[in-house]
Order: sequence, then C-alpha cells, then structure tokens
Amino acid sequence: MYLATLMLLGSGELGREFAIAAKRLGCRVIACDRYANAPAMQVADAFEVFPMLDGKALKAAVEKHKPDVIVPEIEAIDTAALADLEGAGWRVAPSAKAVQLTMNRDGIRDFAANQLGLVTSQYRFAESRDDAIAAAREVGLPCVVKPVMSSSGKGQSTLRKPEDIDAAWEYAQSGGRAGQGRAIVEGFVAFDYEITLLTVRHRDGTSFCEPIGHLQVDGDYRESWQPQPMSDAALERARHIAKTVTDNLGGHGIFGVELFVKGDDVWFSEVSPRPHDTGLVTLVSQDLPQFALHARAILGLPIPRIEQRGPSASCAVLAHGHGVPLFGNVDAALAESDTALRLFGKPRVAGHRRVAVTLARADSIDNARAKARASAAALTVQLAEE
Repeated sequence: MYLATLMLLGSGELGREFAIAAKRLGCRVIACDRYANAPAMQVADAFEVFPMLDGKALKAAVEKHKPDVIVPEIEAIDTAALADLEGAGWRVAPSAKAVQLTMNRDGIRDFAANQLGLVTSQYRFAESRDDAIAAAREVGLPCVVKPVMSSSGKGQSTLRKPEDIDAAWEYAQSGGRAGQGRAIVEGFVAFDYEITLLTVRHRDGTSFCEPIGHLQVDGDYRESWQPQPMSDAALERARHIAKTVTDNLGGHGIFGVELFVKGDDVWFSEVSPRPHDTGLVTLVSQDLPQFALHARAILGLPIPRIEQRGPSASCAVLAHGHGVPLFGNVDAALAESDTALRLFGKPRVAGHRRVAVTLARADSIDNARAKARASAAALTVQLAEE
C-alpha cells in the first residue's frame, strides 16, 4: 500500500513540508518531536512524543513503527543511538555519519578544515569563559561566539570588545540545544555575501540548486532569495566545496551547504544534512522544492533536472510573546500576483518564534524581496491565551 514508511525525527515547519512531499509520493510518515501537535504531526499518519536526545525512547519508537528510513530533521538528536540503529540494519538518511558529524559545529568544522583541507574562517573551541577570552584574543575582534550545537541563531552573538565576553558566553550557554557546554569562537570573514548551496546526492549523482542568498539577524534567518548572483569562478568553487563535503558525508538526500563569498573566493561555513530554513524560498522558486528533492533522493527516485523559475524570495514572519498564534489579513498578504504563504501550524509561541513565511516571484531579486516583505507586513499575528 505504501511506497515506504519514513520516521521523521523533529517535526517543525521544515518537517511538515517534507512530510507533505513524502505523502505525495505515497509514503507513510511517522512524525516525532518533543511536544505534541508539532507542525509535521498535523499532516502525518502517526506520531510519537519524546525528546530526540533520549536514545532509549528513540530506539523504542523505531522498533514500534519499523520504518524503512529514519529521517532526522533537527540537530539535537542522540546520534550514538542513530549510529547503533544504522549498525543494526536500520537506514538513516542521509547517513548516521552525516548526522553525527554535523550535529555539533566542532565535529563538522574540524572535519572540513583538518580532514578535507577546505578553507574556513579562523576558529577556536572554548570549554569555559576563560577559554573564550583566550580564543577571542587568538582569532581577533570582532568575532562570533556560539554554541557548538544550536539552531536558528540561538545562543549566537558578536563579540566586539573584551567587556562583551561575559554576556556572549552566558548567551552561548543558554542557547545550546543540549544545554550548557562547549562553544565555538569564530573569526570574522570579510565576505561580500553568504549563500546556501542546496546539494542533492541521489541515485544518479550529485545535483545543485541555484545559490540562495539570505539575510540573517543574530544568526537567525529572516529573508532568502534565489538565485544569488555570483561569478562563474565563485560558483564553480562553491560547487566543488559542496561536493567534496557531501561526498565525504555520504548517503542520499539534500544538504544545505553554507558558504561565505568574497569576489571569486569561497569559504566553507557549515552544512546541514537536511532541508534548510533558507531553502523555504524553493517552495516558489523551483519546480521541485528542496523537500521534494530530499524525498526523491531518499526514496531512490530520479531527479532528471531542477528547474529554477526566476527571481524569487522568502520572508519569515515572527511572533513575540506567549500564546496560540492566530493569523489575520491573509487576503491582503496574498493580494499581489506570484505570491504565496505558508502558515507553519505552530501550536504555541513562548518568547520568540517563526510562525509563517511569505513567498514571491518577480522580474528581479530586489522586486521579489520587496514583494515578499510587503506580504509579510500585511499579515497580522495575534497570540491568544491557551
């Protein structure tokens, strides 16, 4: 009856779009997360609620549902349990090695710089506040301090003067996805722009989406656009770096490779072995969005070509406060042609959370970004008491 049973570890907005893409291909989806009614659970066939860092609960869920493929969607997962499961014959996409190396910034940074010989920014790791002070002296100011494991910019801050170290260290400790621990102190790269190069490893080889430019605030995605203009030489180097990294991580699926670009020079930054938040723009910019590409690659289905539809942009919609998000003015948000909207279905907001994204196409990147921003500004979000 089903093409395959997929178990999704992490069920946020990216997991939701992946679950929809997988179900369109005839898959059964089991959505797992640490809280009930997560976005992907709302469209899945079944769900499990447990912390992804609980290896015992993770193994129990796998034994219960017996998925054909385990598909991690977040960083904070018990990767030792994943490796055990893969060793016992369960398939992890793209691979347990890819998830294990990329879950922590220290693992992937050392792997890229020391094993693969790729050019990265200067960096040092810090186990304590004193280590962070010493690391900042070595890489120089300004520098970025962030947890080795976090997402959406949580725990990341810029250290511009020595007296900022206490606040930066404390924020890094509070923002890690697995609690307090090691941080990375990263030197600034004087780049012109940064990109996400979505790289797909599939049955017939490696394919690339057009480069995605993005705007971040405090390390968190706010806007993205595609295609990001860049020189032929820079694009060739970016693709070489992305293929080198993903070939060594192995497996089939989509990888979000983050790179810094200055002129024709390219530096490796990070990689995620899963759909990327900046890749939400592909929901409007490509015939096959990143979620469909991930599903096809995992299932061993063909990806003959990826068609880019022209200048496109996305704009994140945030909510601040506490309560259940309620949306209004949707008609105004969708008033212009070639605009679209995704409401994530987050069950509640506690502090600061992305709750939707607007999407737009136009005759230029600037106009697409303006259209996506206008759509986001038109949408209203209220937080109701639970």
